Amino acid sequence: MNNLMVLASVNAADAAPSPLSVNWSELLVVAVGFAILMFIVVKFVVPMFEKTFADRTEAIEGGIAKAEKAQAEASAALDEYKQQLVDARTEANRIREEARSEGAQILADLKEKAAAESARITEQAQTAIAAERQAAVVSLRAEVGSLATTLAGRIVGESLDDDARSGRVVDRFLADLEKQSEGAAK
Repeated sequence: MNNLMVLASVNAADAAPSPLSVNWSELLVVAVGFAILMFIVVKFVVPMFEKTFADRTEAIEGGIAKAEKAQAEASAALDEYKQQLVDARTEANRIREEARSEGAQILADLKEKAAAESARITEQAQTAIAAERQAAVVSLRAEVGSLATTLAGRIVGESLDDDARSGRVVDRFLADLEKQSEGAAK
């Protein structure tokens, strides 16, 4: 019986297909299914991936172009700002120099006006002093003349009421005094 079992198992082994043997019908079904799947992938899936890839590439390139454009605009705005800043500083310096010049001119004008006013006031004061001096001299001459006439009249013992003679005596007396004061001053 042992032999029989071995023989039955050998026959059974001959009847079962080998795992290494090819089943052509299965192979054909798998190949057709693979071809259909490949057709679907090539026809529908790959174009969608390519479209998505192209859209992303375009979006990235567009973003880069926008960024470059924005960078160029920012650089241009910065250059313009720097130029405006330079212009503003130049204008401020010009205005400052004009203000200094005008200030110096105003100061010079004020000094000139003050000097002119001072000269005018001094001249008026000198004129007033000269007028007062002249008035004082006239007043003193009259008083000295009358005192001298009275004194001379007392010394001489006669009245010197003659105005012409008294005037000459007073003038001669004052002239002598002026000569003496000039001689003493020298």
